[in-house]
Amino acid sequence: MNRPYLLFILASTALVSCTAVGPDYTPPKTPLETSFIGGGGALEEVARDEWWKRLNDRQMNRLVDRGLTQNIDIATALQRIKAANTDLRQTGTAGQFSGGLDAQAQRNNGNPISGDPSESATFGANYILDIFGGVRRDAQRAAAGVEAAKFDAGTVRLALVSGVVSNYIDARYFQEALALTRQNIASLRRTQSLIRAQVEQGALTELDLARSAGQLDTAIADLPPLEAAFEARVFAIATLLAEPAQPLLKQMIAGAPQPYPRSKGSTGVPANLLRNRPDVLAAERRLAAAVAGVGVAEAKLYPSVTLSGSVTAANPSEWSFGPALSLPILNQGPLRARRDAAIISATTAELEWRAQVLAAVEDVQKTQSEFTRKQREVAALRAAQRSRDRTLQLSRKVFELGELNLPDLLDAERFANAARISLAAAVRDLAQSWSALMVATGRGWGDVS
Repeated sequence: MNRPYLLFILASTALVSCTAVGPDYTPPKTPLETSFIGGGGALEEVARDEWWKRLNDRQMNRLVDRGLTQNIDIATALQRIKAANTDLRQTGTAGQFSGGLDAQAQRNNGNPISGDPSESATFGANYILDIFGGVRRDAQRAAAGVEAAKFDAGTVRLALVSGVVSNYIDARYFQEALALTRQNIASLRRTQSLIRAQVEQGALTELDLARSAGQLDTAIADLPPLEAAFEARVFAIATLLAEPAQPLLKQMIAGAPQPYPRSKGSTGVPANLLRNRPDVLAAERRLAAAVAGVGVAEAKLYPSVTLSGSVTAANPSEWSFGPALSLPILNQGPLRARRDAAIISATTAELEWRAQVLAAVEDVQKTQSEFTRKQREVAALRAAQRSRDRTLQLSRKVFELGELNLPDLLDAERFANAARISLAAAVRDLAQSWSALMVATGRGWGDVS
């Protein structure tokens, strides 16, 4: 090997070990409040917190487990992780080497029948010196892309859990509303029997009987929409689980109490969101990938050196080795435009990360406020429902004694039923707001590999 070649290679190797153009990535910072309004203290690592199990509903837990295993969106997200890992495997050292083995056999004197055959095989290899760190930046970009894909999969998992739990809570509410409506129908039929008896005695008129029948028919008409809403939620769960709906519908028809959160909805502090929410983490990793992409584009503006070599198997004394220098002179304009586009992409990625953080903070604050107020609403409606039921009991007794007008009794029936339905809806909303708070604080998305 010539001495100038050796010196050139040694100098290039020294440059490789210390040079990498483009900005070095540093995690971004953003000013955040020290606490949420009405929130709690710091949270530990919560990715593995199976918060839905604190609703104490075994059937719902089984549905969530099946969804995490079978959901198509999760399977798609896992494929994206595999694709990102494939991209990563093509970077680094793997991206610097190229080459292969060429072999041929031919007859030398032009006679395809009697000519003497000859065979040769040549092995050649190329190695790109990463003088300006473009290869290393590309590996950083791909590695950040893998991590972003994993956090995106975590977001999809959390969306699956949220979807199953939310539809399950709604389904149990509509079931409860159906049960309460049927109870109301039975109560109205008892009242109608009392009215019919008094009509026969001449104490009431046919108009009174028609009035009670109208209220009964209205209650019966409430059943089909509630049944349809219940089935729609079950069908939505079946879609999330990628299962046929009919078997699940049979299971759900058996009924169960409405899920009710027994634990408090602690939020931690806003800074927790930077390490707990998968969507925020994914946005930060996309920013890291975009910053590394600036280095990749910057390196293409500078000269590149490739070491090439080949050996002929038939004659080992025939070999070649040496560097090749490439100077990007005539295409500087397009290369600089690509570098500028990469800078714009990195700036955009940082803005998107900041927007994601602000949206996450708002999400937690909103759900925390809603959960706190739903607790108070449920307590007030529970008291109102007890009062309305007591009023109905007393009204029916007074009516049987002939001391209460029919419209007052019908009003008592209507108000009591409305109070029961309102309480069931508030319990549903309380469970939904608690579930939303768990999701907003980044609980339960799990570690995705």
